[in-house]
Parts: sequence; C-alpha cells; structure tokens
Amino acid sequence: MPIGIAGAMVLAGMVGVHAAFAAPSADALISEVYGGGGNSGATYTNDFVELANAGAAPVDLGAYSVQYLPGAPTASSKWQATPLTGSLAGGARYLVQEAAGTGGSTPLPAPDATGAINMSGTSGTVALVTGADPLTCLTAADCAADPRVKDLVGFGTALVHEGGGAAAGASNSASVARASSLADTDDNAADFTAGDPTPQNSGGSGPTQPPTTPPTTPPTTPPVSGVSARIHDIQGDTRNSPLAGKAVKDVTGVVTGVRDYGSSRGFWMQDPTPDANPRTSEGIFVYTSSSPTVAVGDGVSVAGTVSQYYPGGADTGVQAVTEITKPVVTKLSAGNALPAPVVLDDKDVPGAFAPSAGGGSIEDLPLRPTEYALDLYASLEGMNVQVKDTRVVGATDTYGELWVTVKPKQNPTKSGGTLYTGYDQPNSGRLMVQSLIPTATSPFPVANVGDTLRGTTTGPLDYNQFAGTYAVQARQIGTVKSGGLKPEVTAKAAGDQVTVATYNVENLAPGNPQSKFDALAQGLVHNLRAPDIVALEEIQDNNGATDDGTVAADQTLTKLTDAIVAAGGPRYQWREIDPVNDKDGGEPGGNIRQVFLFNAQRVGFTDIAGGDSTTAVGIKGTGDATSLTASPGRIAPNDQAWNTSRKPLVGQFTFRGKKLFVIANHFDSKGGDQGIDSRFQPPVRSSEVQRVRQAILEHDFVQQLETADKKADVVVLGDLNDYQFSPAVQSLTGNGSALTDLVNTLPVKERYSYVYEGNSQVLDHILVSPNLDNRVAYDVVHINAEFSAQTSDHDPQVVRLRP
Repeated sequence: MPIGIAGAMVLAGMVGVHAAFAAPSADALISEVYGGGGNSGATYTNDFVELANAGAAPVDLGAYSVQYLPGAPTASSKWQATPLTGSLAGGARYLVQEAAGTGGSTPLPAPDATGAINMSGTSGTVALVTGADPLTCLTAADCAADPRVKDLVGFGTALVHEGGGAAAGASNSASVARASSLADTDDNAADFTAGDPTPQNSGGSGPTQPPTTPPTTPPTTPPVSGVSARIHDIQGDTRNSPLAGKAVKDVTGVVTGVRDYGSSRGFWMQDPTPDANPRTSEGIFVYTSSSPTVAVGDGVSVAGTVSQYYPGGADTGVQAVTEITKPVVTKLSAGNALPAPVVLDDKDVPGAFAPSAGGGSIEDLPLRPTEYALDLYASLEGMNVQVKDTRVVGATDTYGELWVTVKPKQNPTKSGGTLYTGYDQPNSGRLMVQSLIPTATSPFPVANVGDTLRGTTTGPLDYNQFAGTYAVQARQIGTVKSGGLKPEVTAKAAGDQVTVATYNVENLAPGNPQSKFDALAQGLVHNLRAPDIVALEEIQDNNGATDDGTVAADQTLTKLTDAIVAAGGPRYQWREIDPVNDKDGGEPGGNIRQVFLFNAQRVGFTDIAGGDSTTAVGIKGTGDATSLTASPGRIAPNDQAWNTSRKPLVGQFTFRGKKLFVIANHFDSKGGDQGIDSRFQPPVRSSEVQRVRQAILEHDFVQQLETADKKADVVVLGDLNDYQFSPAVQSLTGNGSALTDLVNTLPVKERYSYVYEGNSQVLDHILVSPNLDNRVAYDVVHINAEFSAQTSDHDPQVVRLRP
C-alpha cells in the first residue's frame, strides 16, 4: 500500500486506531500540553508539558522523560526526548519547558525541566516515559504495548493517542488540559479539553495557582467581549480570516449541520442574509469540543475566538479551516428554514483546479471562484451545498466516505471513474461525501466506482481533516443506483505463452483473517488464471507488525500458497530474500518485501547462490551465457536510494529452455508529498527525489543486462508508487533504456490500477525489454481498486508473452 499518496495520508492504516493503554496512572501523569508557544497569536513564548501527581506519595522523576512525536508520523519519524529530574510531590505540578518561537510576550513560570522540542501547535503526541531512550513505536497499538509508556496524550488529529480519539482543540492560543480532578480513563478525547494555557510549576507558580482564601461572593459570568461581526466578515475574501486570533461576538446564523462524533465536535451555521461578494463564505464551523447543544434549524448567536485550524498540523501543507473556538452559544429560535443550498454542477464548477503561487502559499490570494474549483470550494466553506445525481468515482471506504464527480465528462475511465492524466489535471469535479446522519438511523451508502448517487445529497461543505480535501457533510444523502461493475477475468493464455503478474497484497501477514488469504487466492487463480510467475509486494514477516526482530516470512507464504491450492490453483514455490530488520520501510515491524511465486510445472527458477539482504547482484557472461551473479538477488541494496525502502528483487527464470529475467519492485512511498488540495500550489512532491534515484539505479542495471545480451528477455514490474508520466518512471524508461511501459499501450480510459481521492491512476507497472515488445498481451485486471469490498487497494496486472 503506498503510504501518504498525495499527502495527508501518511500511515493511513493508523487512522482511527483505538488502542487500550496500560492501567490509568494513579500518580504521575500528563496534565497539560501546549505546542503553540511563540507562534502567531500566542501569549507564551515557549511550548510546554505540565505533569501532575494524582497520588499522595512523591514520585521520583529522575527515572522518566517527556517525549514527543509528530501527529502524522511517517516510517522515518523519530520520538524526541527531554529527561526529567527531581521529585513530584503528591498533588503537585511539574513544568517542562520546550522550544521557543519567535512570538509571544509572556515567559513561562520558572520551569522544573527544560528541553528543546519544537512541538506542533495543533497536532502531536506527548508521552511520559520510563527512561530517556526515545520510543520507537509509531502506531497507537505499538505504543500501547510498550511498557515504558506511563501516560500518553495525542492531541489535534494525532494518529497516536489513547482511546477513541485524540484530545481536540489545540491551537497557537489553546492548550489541551486534563480536568482538575486529574481523571485518567485512557481516552484522550474524554480526559482533555481545550482552553487557555495555564502552565504551573512545582512551586505553585502560574495562572492555575489556587487562591489562598475562598471568594466571598459567588463568581459571576464575565460579559462577552469581542468585535461584533457577520460570518462573511470573519471569512473574508481569501483563505485566511482577517479576524484570525481575535474575539468576536454577535455572530448570528442558522445551524445547518451538527457533528457529534470524533475529535472535531461542533456545528455549522450560515447567515441567511448574505452580502454581495461571491468571494466571502456565509458559513462557518463552530468548534465546541464536546457534544453540541444545538439542532439543525436553530437560530443562534455565537461569541468566541476566530481560529485558522490546520487539520493534521500546519506542517502537512493542508489548507486552514476558519472556525470559531471557545464559543459561547445563545439559542435565539428553533425550526428555521435553512438557507437554500448552492448547487454544485458541471456548469458552475470551473475546469481549472487551483491558482499557482510558484510553489508558495495561496492563502492570502484573493479567491477567484469563477476561475478555479479550489477557490470556489473555499468561497463556500461551511455553507449549505448540494450535488444531484452524481457518479461515484471513489468507492465507499471503511471510514464511511466516498467520492463523486460533479463534472461527469472530465477524463472518464471505461468504468465511470475519473482518470488522473497529469499533474496539471487533478480533476476539479471530484468531491468527497461523508454523512452527518447516525449510522443506526441510516447506514452510509455502499457504492462502487461507476454507480450513481441518485437524488440530492445536501449539507455543509467542509475541508476534511484527514484527507485534506473538500467534503460534503451530508444531512441528506442520495441512494445508490448500481452501474453494474463486475470484477474482471483476464484472457486465457496460449500454451506457448508464459504469464507474469504483479500484485500488491497490502501488508499480508499470518494474523490477517483467513478470508483475506482466500480472496487473494481466488483472485490469483480465477481472475488472473494462475499466472506462471507472480511478483508479490507487501508480504510481511511471520508476526506482522510486531517489531521484535522477526524477518522470516515463510508462515505468510505457506498460508497464501495453501489457500491457492485450496482454490484450485497450482502448488506455487517461492523465492525471496529476508530484509534486514526495520530497514525496508512500510509498517514498522512488518518487514515487507517482494516475493516471487512460480509454478514449477510451467517455469524453472535458476537458483544461484550468493544473494542476501546486503549483497548486490551483478551480471556475468555475454550473449546466451549472460547470467545473474545471484538468483534471487537484490539491486544495490546498500545504496542510499533504498534507505527505509524496499530493494528490487531479481530472479532468473527459464521457460521452454529460454532465460527470462524478472525484476520485482516496490519503490519508495509518496509519504511527505504535499496534497493536490494543498495551500501550496503547485504542490511539492518531495518523495519523488528518492524514487528517481531508485529508477536510475534500476535503469542502469537493466542497461548492463541488455548490453551483455541484446536479446535478453527482461520483465520489470511491481508497485513503482508513481505515475506513467512521472520523472521517476520516465527515468526508468528513458536515457537509452529500451524498456516499454505497457500501461501506455492500453486505451487511455483503461490506464489505471489504483483509485485515490476519486482519481483513477497508475501506480503499478509492467515494463518489458525490446525483444518482447511485439510478443506481449497485457492486462490490468480490475478486481479491487474500484470496489467497496477490496482484498487489496491495488489491482493486479498480468502479461502474456512469448520469449
């Protein structure tokens, strides 16, 4: 599975992991976290972590450290640690000062410990850890299993957190803090709330220091302060609010949607009397952090603070959502008619996607909603919108979301999807659909690509915090009309054709349910017709994501090959090379690798000793005597191009007495790239650099092979994690290489193997040497990517060839 494709999807499998941590702490625990120190709008100059002792006995903190992990960790993310000293008395607090920013006016109270960790103001994970050695866990489940973690708090949209959700509401001006009771239920969303930072040290210094005598008069509610504003005043005519960080009051509107789940609870409201400026939205999200007390149709007046919220953190490149936080909500009326929805259709949504800022931020550019789709959606942020009779271009996923297009003629695939044809063609008509309707009342519709969401789907337009893209939060959702999509079955090969396939099986491990192995086997045997050679990607080791040094994968492969036999297929043999532990990227501890399966009744595998995880394969001999120096072998496994990435696996096969060289690949992921909907336009594809270097190394290896034998039959295949038009793939096919990327031989509407955010795109490839160009029949077998019921997120491919 390519991690983080187009940004904001890093380690996607970790989103929403609900892991139980160790028993709640009875003494030392994390009481407050603030990462906005010194940022724009901050009062305090430094980030901080505050600890508290819920018990009566003192705790020696010399045995502990405070550690930090970014909210959306990648496989290369590292925990940062600040060692602690001294003792934490019963009932007392302890202040850990971290990095300073360039802003803020007020220093923290004298800290009890000092570090230099620069935390995000909006999203991250902080842990109280036994010892000072940095943690290695990167998922909630793995951190829950680490006995060194005494307490852990994920805030914002952090993927690593305790319980059902992260603590919500952190910002440059807001910390997340535990209640004064110091209750610890191991559910960050329940235990922590957002509010003004209140740092307190072990001496009691700080704004949370209790008064020495009780007040003599009952406390009174302070008068609401701030600038009177309409919603369009707050939204302004750019992506940044002109009132960001300021207190506002008397903001009136009608509630158009309520979200009472996850870590971003609140409601949308819209002003029913708009201004005349099409650039300024009349809708806004009010972040309540707890269950909203309003209903759709209520007329409300809101006071609070205007916030520019970056879902996932500003460092991810996503756009900000303008919100009202720390609200005081006054209900004025009920049962009001909702503002008429803005209908999004082919006519009104521009074909051009986003303005260019030369790679810089478009946040402060005036919106041009008639010219760019991304600007149109920004000008409607929070407003009531509607789509009608839309075609599904991204199947329903496990998170209760699907993708539709409001521009049905925009790059259609043969099955009704939307083809991604180039970096300048991100397809402006795509929109995510989610539901505000409780699933117990109305289950989310299950749809495949090519189905139609009939009728009207209506609700506020939101900027989705995980996908980093615009989504209709539906109060009313259409019904699914099937487009009749069926899993494909490839053509049968002739007896003199050898068949070679590639299949990314998405982190396959023995702990997966037997149903996954059975479905993979059915696909290989029936839909792909039992290829003679299969290159598999993402085969995990024998205990999956458990990070204990295990690297062997024989149990995974035995379980798969047994399932293939049970499905009526051949008894495949396999060849692979176990990687060095935790050196090939992917899910931490999973040790994914490529594997060759082959049907020994049809093809032979030439075993040549010497191939291991760190020895580079070479080429010896010329002409008909050309051979690998190791089979299986790995291409340049020690080159930095393959750092934390899979190394290509090369095998030498024979079919009817002729040699066939096969190279199985799984190039580096797209993790870290800025998303299509990024505030930086055009987005930066930072991960591309490593894939280009990988492609050049492999290109040179193939060129050496073809130089040694001009008639060499070579098949290069696998998950290259990039598009047919990308610099990486073109580095593999260009510069004198004679490799042909077979996807370019298909009709344009069939050039896809993966669907992401409603774009049907190519990530998996089969390339062949010139000796095979005119003797191949190639097929992408669509059995997964377009379906809501998937065995893998990739479609397999197969080529029938006559060596």
